[in-house]
Amino acid sequence: MIYLCIAKLLKKMNTPFQYSRRPSREVYIGDVPLGGDNPIRIQSMTNTDTMDVAATVRQSIRMIEAGCEYVRITTPNMKSVECLALIKEKLRQDGFKTPLIADVHFNADVAIAAARIADKIRINPGNYTDKNIGKVRFSPAEYSRAIERIRENITPLIHVCQQHGTALRIGSNQGSLSERIVSRYGDTPEGMVEAAMEFVRICADLDFHNLVLSMKSSNTRTMVFATRLLVQRMAEEGFDYPLHLGVTEAGAGEDGRIKSAVGIGTLLMDGIGDTIRVSLTETPENEIAPGFSILQAARARFSHAELISCPSCGRTQFDIIGAVAEIREKTRHLKGITIAVMGCIVNGPGEMAGADYGYVGSGKGTVTLFKGDQAVVKNIPQEEAVERLMELIKKTYLCTPKIKSH
Repeated sequence: MIYLCIAKLLKKMNTPFQYSRRPSREVYIGDVPLGGDNPIRIQSMTNTDTMDVAATVRQSIRMIEAGCEYVRITTPNMKSVECLALIKEKLRQDGFKTPLIADVHFNADVAIAAARIADKIRINPGNYTDKNIGKVRFSPAEYSRAIERIRENITPLIHVCQQHGTALRIGSNQGSLSERIVSRYGDTPEGMVEAAMEFVRICADLDFHNLVLSMKSSNTRTMVFATRLLVQRMAEEGFDYPLHLGVTEAGAGEDGRIKSAVGIGTLLMDGIGDTIRVSLTETPENEIAPGFSILQAARARFSHAELISCPSCGRTQFDIIGAVAEIREKTRHLKGITIAVMGCIVNGPGEMAGADYGYVGSGKGTVTLFKGDQAVVKNIPQEEAVERLMELIKKTYLCTPKIKSH
């Protein structure tokens, strides 16, 4: 009973526990806005050869159909810019309006050409202007001249972005900081932040604010610390640009998913982040589902039914593992509801008190169904229980308050 009372109290006092997101300005990427009050967006990147237009189009469509909201395509040279135009044309002809991002990194001429086609350009401040030549010391004058070169090189790109309504992501990577930045800050989060802020200040001087920023590292601690530091630095200088989150080179399988969840999820719990990418050494459409799960686990964006289930113990007298699998399969499309599957009546009702529906073991091979904290169908055979649960949800789902999606 005490569990039930505490759960009800927390549910009534839910204001302090609601997800609170860092305020950021709204940036338009094609017709899909980012930041502000918009949902946290999920994106991914093709891994086909951009020169293979047909293959890249097919993969882009698979990503979009999996739920990808921005498709990023590597665009390293002028030939790939021509292919990007063909890819965009074919996708639009096929009815897909998803914004395309050109991943350019360092070539200024390519970035300018791609900005006339793509909805957003990604550049890397570590190699966009600075060229590494083995230099380890920079005089104050040399350092200042390098920043002026950044201004000279990025200004033409900004003008094209302004003319075409193209957004720009300034994405620092720990693995590609310039010699100049390393000479002053070392290979540190401080260096990552300053590398990006040099570009941000110039963009602001040019009255260009269609910006997104990111701090990428394969080290989750570095990625988290650098992003938090960037938020602090932007606040100090009066900037509120949206942020892209991702652990670069996270790996594959369980390791890649857990690493991404630790880095991205930590920042989401701080209320930081406006778009995410789960970077996996797999086909890119596999990145989308782990991203809909990280967001939901952080209570940042809800995309499917939430299943709460206990690990079971010796008191469980029905096939809880099979029940969870069947319920997940049949309810995943129901956005905004929570279903609890509990092994026994001892702790089940209290621990599931925040759920919209409950499926709780009540005896050998029997289950009791709950609507909220009220038992509505008692002691039914497990063989009937899932179907009876689905009937209950179908009957009452439209009357159930939906969780607000941020």
